[in-house]
Amino acid sequence: MATITSKNPEETFALGKSWATEAKAGWVIALDGDLGAGKTQLVKGLAKGLGVEETITSPTFTLVAEYEGAHKLDHLDFYRLENDCQILASGLEPYFKPKGVAVIEWFCRWTGPRPMYLRHATITQTDENERQISYEDFSP
Repeated sequence: MATITSKNPEETFALGKSWATEAKAGWVIALDGDLGAGKTQLVKGLAKGLGVEETITSPTFTLVAEYEGAHKLDHLDFYRLENDCQILASGLEPYFKPKGVAVIEWFCRWTGPRPMYLRHATITQTDENERQISYEDFSP
């Protein structure tokens, strides 16, 4: 497991952008952390690195936002879903095998089978600006 310290939102953005340089079609990036921890900031950096021009916001109410870039980017948010049954009933399971890259905020709500190519990151706010970002790759 790797852990980095982000001292400000720009560093969190830069980490996401750096992940875009290694992203491959079929990847799922799972993000967990409290409200305001920086999950969407990381996604903004990833999107920028993938060449997405649109403004990125968390799809809390829509559940999914899809963007075009070097890879298609599917941005999901499970915050309003409580469990596997609600995720499945919402029709979101196909995003676990994306044609491009899928990022899922509040991935902890899913306890079912893990996607094949998964990077799981947990973001912990340690003070007003600082975040600890721990992640590991489960990819084969």
